[in-house]
Amino acid sequence: MDQRMINVGFGNSVLAGRVLAVVNPKSSPMKKLREDAKEQKRLIDVTEGRRTRSIIILDSNHVILSSVQPETITLRFMTSYDRHEEEQPEKAGK
Repeated sequence: MDQRMINVGFGNSVLAGRVLAVVNPKSSPMKKLREDAKEQKRLIDVTEGRRTRSIIILDSNHVILSSVQPETITLRFMTSYDRHEEEQPEKAGK
């Protein structure tokens, strides 16, 4: 499993390998997903009272609310992935 940690705002992080999607919270299906997660106690709010700008869906069926834009979180994934690839030694025999 991917052990990289991705910052989702205010010093909070999530394991990169657990993230299924980072989405915009404004659509009706995402509002419904948020409500359902709250009712089922699967909602994690890391906005610290700020406006929710992205919803992160985990493979454990948990839903994280973040005040960081989805594009910013995606860039953090990409930057982290690039650094991770650079740190991996070349595999012998290839």
